[in-house]
Amino acid sequence: MEYRILPRGAEKISALGLGTSSLGQAGEKEAEETIALALEEGINYFDMASADAVPFPAFGRATAGCRKKVYFQVHFGAEYHTGTYGWTLSLDAIKRSIDWQLKNLKTDYIDFGFIHCIDEEADLQGMLSEGTLDYIQQLKKEGVIRHIGLSSHTPGIANKVLDMDLIDMLMFSINPAYDYRHGDYAIGSVDERADLYRRCEAEGVGISVMKAFAGGQLLNEKTSPFGRALSEYQCLQYVLDKPAVLTVVPGVRDRADLRRILRFFDAAPEEKDYSILGSLAPKDAEGVCVYCNHCQPCPAGLDVGLINKYYDLALAGDALAKSHYANLEKKAADCTACGHCDSRCPFHVDQARRMAEIRSYFGK
Repeated sequence: MEYRILPRGAEKISALGLGTSSLGQAGEKEAEETIALALEEGINYFDMASADAVPFPAFGRATAGCRKKVYFQVHFGAEYHTGTYGWTLSLDAIKRSIDWQLKNLKTDYIDFGFIHCIDEEADLQGMLSEGTLDYIQQLKKEGVIRHIGLSSHTPGIANKVLDMDLIDMLMFSINPAYDYRHGDYAIGSVDERADLYRRCEAEGVGISVMKAFAGGQLLNEKTSPFGRALSEYQCLQYVLDKPAVLTVVPGVRDRADLRRILRFFDAAPEEKDYSILGSLAPKDAEGVCVYCNHCQPCPAGLDVGLINKYYDLALAGDALAKSHYANLEKKAADCTACGHCDSRCPFHVDQARRMAEIRSYFGK
């Protein structure tokens, strides 16, 4: 398992987390055994926005002896009083749901308390007027919540909440289809979404990723908006290469699903290579480095993707990006402009010109 550190904290979060949206389908016994397998394999980050109430007591039992080693992402606005998921802005309903979740999870604290599914301005104003944010902040003062987060599909709303300097983690829908404006939650332009990821990285806000497979649409050529299926491993690698992403929380139904997802870490590089997107993405995505490293190996030994990422982050205001760049063994100044990467780039980035630009920005 790979782990990434939360910038606004010291938590080491598993790059592969676990989504619970479909976990209740097989019943409590299978849910509990799936959770136990996840723990054995090093997964420590669990998103609790479930489709039903089934996983909560299963988690309570499975994590009873290791609560301090796991992180629960709990949603203020997800309601389970009927046994199935419901969305609410009512503070009374939220308090009732949080009490129920804590009881069934057998815990007295929440690692990540998330303002749940705020996609429109009216939702944001409703959350504020109902007093939900005040309630969350009070729980944080009392130590019940360790970190505050936001779940959203909308870059504009996410940026408004980032302006408030409230959150340590953002849950956001990231996948190739949504980034290139295909699908129900494909909100925001290519640049707007990329700018959001870079802003989070610059400001030390981690991202936990939902809908990495676009609800399964990307995995089937008949439903993929590209007319071509991508694999789970291509989608996971795409997401994990994005700035600020700490973990991706794919939904699983059972242990078979989980075992298949876990093989991602042992998969060959060609199984994870998503460079085919270069021939599928729209024209306005051309010329933009997505850090896929399809241009590797560089004859001069440069990590082209990482150099591009540090440059983009520095432009976005990341104070640490410059020092990270300075620590690279090979820098843009070492580029020989041989054209190797230009000829291989699926997104048609002029990397020779880009390296000259980066060299000028950072200095030799």
